[in-house]
Amino acid sequence: MDIRIKESYDEMSDLAAALVIDQVKSKPDSVLGLACGASPIGLYRRLVEAGQRGEVDFSQVKTVNIDEYIGVSADNPDSYHGFMRKHLFDGLGLRPEQTLIPDGMAVDVLNECARYSNKIKDWGGIDLMVLGIGANAHIGFNEPGDTFVPETHVVELSEATRNANCLFFANPADMPHWAISMGMRDIMFARRLILLASGSAKTVALGKMIGDITPQAPASILQLHPHVTIVADRAAAARLEQE
Repeated sequence: MDIRIKESYDEMSDLAAALVIDQVKSKPDSVLGLACGASPIGLYRRLVEAGQRGEVDFSQVKTVNIDEYIGVSADNPDSYHGFMRKHLFDGLGLRPEQTLIPDGMAVDVLNECARYSNKIKDWGGIDLMVLGIGANAHIGFNEPGDTFVPETHVVELSEATRNANCLFFANPADMPHWAISMGMRDIMFARRLILLASGSAKTVALGKMIGDITPQAPASILQLHPHVTIVADRAAAARLEQE
């Protein structure tokens, strides 16, 4: 596990962007796994800027988003579809066929989970995945529980997760209770992982991540991955530095 600690969110985002750009330059048709939330916004801004300046060509990449809310349509700006269009897809001019996000409005949610997983396999798996980490050490929407769930699945969101994510909704009361999330198998099968963490609210979560491997701290399973890089700012990494 490679741990990179930067002084600020901006420096963290600069480093994360450089890692993603290096991946795309070395393999222009890379499949990129992507997360939503506050942590990767700076990264996505830098990727858009680099693409628009012609420093890197994203025209052949494919993207796989790790989760989506159930009951929120793709055209809703509060959806993760909307988040990705705003922060990355539109700026890079990515075509719909280049992107994969679960359909939160699917009539048959279990069939949608299977379709999503099969599409990842059809694309040859994920070359580089960008992850965030929740305050309770969840990754994607894999919440703390009794087991690591391997497959793409339906998740009941914890109160902590809902409280953190409702800030992204125009009306916080609209924050859903359920989501579709990539399971641990596809995450761990990604060839390379980058986990982003910013701010003191993530300090405890990062400490749990490098502690005992347990489904009560889902991110702890990343210790078993051969190529994972943690990119954190000084505030988030306080416990890592102590240990």
